[in-house]
Amino acid sequence: MDLFDPIRVGRYTMRNRVVMAAMTRNRSPNEIPGDLNVEYYAQRASAGLIVAESTAISEQGLGWRESPGIYTPAMVAGWKRVTDAVHARGGHIFLQLWHCGRCTHIDWRPGNNHPVAPSAIRSIGAMTFDGVRTQHGEPRALTLDELPGVVAQYRHATINALAAGFDGVEVHAGNGYLIDQFLQDASNRRDDHYGGSPENRCRILWEVLDAVVAVAGADRVGIHISPTNVHHGISDSDPEKLFAVVTDGLDRYGLAYLNVVEGATDPTEKEIPFDWARLRKRFKGVYIANNNYDLAKAREAVRSGRADMVSFGRLYIANPDLVERFRKGAPLNPLQGPTIIAAGPAGYTDYPTL
Repeated sequence: MDLFDPIRVGRYTMRNRVVMAAMTRNRSPNEIPGDLNVEYYAQRASAGLIVAESTAISEQGLGWRESPGIYTPAMVAGWKRVTDAVHARGGHIFLQLWHCGRCTHIDWRPGNNHPVAPSAIRSIGAMTFDGVRTQHGEPRALTLDELPGVVAQYRHATINALAAGFDGVEVHAGNGYLIDQFLQDASNRRDDHYGGSPENRCRILWEVLDAVVAVAGADRVGIHISPTNVHHGISDSDPEKLFAVVTDGLDRYGLAYLNVVEGATDPTEKEIPFDWARLRKRFKGVYIANNNYDLAKAREAVRSGRADMVSFGRLYIANPDLVERFRKGAPLNPLQGPTIIAAGPAGYTDYPTL
């Protein structure tokens, strides 16, 4: 197999094995996708699969301004324009369902409501608020009677995503956000049946997947995990054990794919030892590898069977025609770092194609 061969993913046949990773870009004023988003995603439609950026499932789940949501009619309509544009160019696009949990600040929260988390443990991450870099705020622990409502938010977001024309959804269970906060023991100190053992800490993930799969069907649902990505101070005392439980539990669903961040996304962070090949073997479905892949590494991963598809982030920011450049061995555009999280078209829709 090669990176440019087609592959069956759930109910779809993707034209290649190149995936555009979900990346927050802060270009959705009032949290509603607009013209710039339509152009940005359409430019990148030659990917085998686009995973649209982290998208808030509810007002409670919203992390920061100008990241999109999927919980109002206006948001659904905005995303429908995006999916129509991607489909018009023959692409496939899934929506990443996101609840930020503790990774926000009360001063920005709608209604000045406290961030929520499995336990009242503050994230070490930060956000920009009124031009000032501010540490994430103190969260409050979700009560047992609130958790069904959180699951319902994922269900409603899935209904809205399909109404917006997405081919499927990806449940964001990584990078230090809400589900990951439940999974990993540095952020989950609960003493009820959602805390303690790895099996208990996975409970909210299974409840969310049950709800999402009931709406979309397993063949339109993927999941994103990041076992050793210490984003926002997330970590676990035994990630190998925890994610063996996670991966074995996922197999019973028959999901479209498992999308894995292999290692830390911040190059300054110390790498935590982890057997990625073993994790891949535990999952019986389509495995998408992500993090620090280039063309050569990606082709080798697919040819060897280490991965079925490979996901690219920053390379896709700077190269809307990444598949074509890879095919031809063409030079890649350099990344304009300061414009990754910004406003307007600069560093967003103005990168040149071949």
